[in-house]
Amino acid sequence: MSLIVVGTMAYDALETPFGKVDKIVGGSATYAAYAAANFVQPVQQISIVGNDFEEAILDDLHSRGVQTDGVEKVADKPSFFWSGRYHLDMNSRDTLVTDLNVLADFNPQVPESYQGSEFLLLGNLMPKLQKQVIDQLTTRPKLIVLDTMNFWMDTAWDDLMVNLKLVDVLLVNDSEARQLTNEFSLVKAARKIMDMGPKYLIIKKGEHGALLFHEDHVFFAPALPLEDVFDPTGAGDTFAGGFMGWLAKTGDISFQNMKTAIIVGSAMASFCVEKFGPQRMQELTKAEIDARIQQFVNLVQFDIELV
Repeated sequence: MSLIVVGTMAYDALETPFGKVDKIVGGSATYAAYAAANFVQPVQQISIVGNDFEEAILDDLHSRGVQTDGVEKVADKPSFFWSGRYHLDMNSRDTLVTDLNVLADFNPQVPESYQGSEFLLLGNLMPKLQKQVIDQLTTRPKLIVLDTMNFWMDTAWDDLMVNLKLVDVLLVNDSEARQLTNEFSLVKAARKIMDMGPKYLIIKKGEHGALLFHEDHVFFAPALPLEDVFDPTGAGDTFAGGFMGWLAKTGDISFQNMKTAIIVGSAMASFCVEKFGPQRMQELTKAEIDARIQQFVNLVQFDIELV
């Protein structure tokens, strides 16, 4: 099985209550690839980088089974750059700088070598660019997952609505689900969103876990209680990469297996927040991943006898 990941590869400057870093690799596709490559290879990347993007990062991704034939390299512009400062609760943040740079000219192209991939993860991007990738695929993937955000709901509503009819799974957080539907109840919001097109909906709730909806079925996965959350940047993208990596590894897109994939994604996201940027993802071992997934299983598994 193979997985196409579409999204940004960038540099970030981050400030949290625990520290500050002026430049570290980031981007939705970067985080997703680091997570997914622990479960499936190849991960086929589609993105764009500038003249400042380090070859060492690309080499590291290559060593993990990430293909970069679909990553455009621009010689005369820098990479996309984002700077943000997190508040004490780590759930809210202020964007300080957004420099689109090469991203302003991004025209994603699907290499011939990527055709026939069974799984597609559309990271958070302009909806027109997400659709452009779908339209280039000669064979529809077994599963298409789309991530989006409130900014696109504000600025590209019609394009987003078109995309929702083309994908199988939508990934949003709780505030985005409410904005998309004008419903406060997440259960009512889920019904409305699935009526818009996706068969499955995942609502991410940060430190409060994630919800999976399909037809009349609901599954809730808690977040692992962590003593320290160092940097939440990329946690949602890491979740998506772990989720898709597991599904691509197993080839099973049943609701039952998606429940396992939610746990795997949550486990990967719990690693991501432990250090700045993707540093923790770069040093992970299989033994650590297996142990963390077991922690999640222990968190939710119990026996009960009704008398």
